[in-house]
Amino acid sequence: MINEKEVSYQTRNTYSMLNERTAKTKNVWVVFHGIGYLSRYFLKYFRHLNPDENYFIAPQAPSRYYLNGKYEHVGASWATRDNTEIDIENVMAYLDEIYKTEDLENAPNLILFGYSQGVSVVTRWLARRKLNCSHLILNSGRLPNELKASDFAFFEGKVSFVYGTEDPYVNREFIENEEKKIRELFPKNLKFVPFDGGHEVNKDVIQQITEEN
Repeated sequence: MINEKEVSYQTRNTYSMLNERTAKTKNVWVVFHGIGYLSRYFLKYFRHLNPDENYFIAPQAPSRYYLNGKYEHVGASWATRDNTEIDIENVMAYLDEIYKTEDLENAPNLILFGYSQGVSVVTRWLARRKLNCSHLILNSGRLPNELKASDFAFFEGKVSFVYGTEDPYVNREFIENEEKKIRELFPKNLKFVPFDGGHEVNKDVIQQITEEN
């Protein structure tokens, strides 16, 4: 007979930053990468933004692995369908420590950005911790099924759903289904932002959204 037990233990993880948080900082971003990324490389998509006004924090997904079956490049994943809730709770505890360490409660203008699998992480964190965020940017990802409109009743910020028109994971059926859900979760201040491209972070779109903040 095979059984499973659960233990609790202390662990550690890193996160990456881009630029410095100073008196000139106008926007503090927390940006969540997708499957296969490492946080320090994900920050390349934000280097073109004004470094004096924007400070970026990139949490690191905890489950690292070798990509493409070769022992060369390393990527990471936030969670899988196996013991998902345990993974989520561990990630939430990790993000809470970043929140305290970076004093995000006193951030001048907190922007949360999620790409691909990062969309599920950032929306769960926002919903479970009721964060004071001015702008939620969801880029080419699916929202978790368990989230309800009541989870975001507190939220007064802007929401941008960004997707590439050639994204194989975000086809017409996906958009139709996801648009209905997104509008139910975020009935106010919601904007859909399509761009010419695939499953990617588009620097021009990020620049545009930043200028509109």
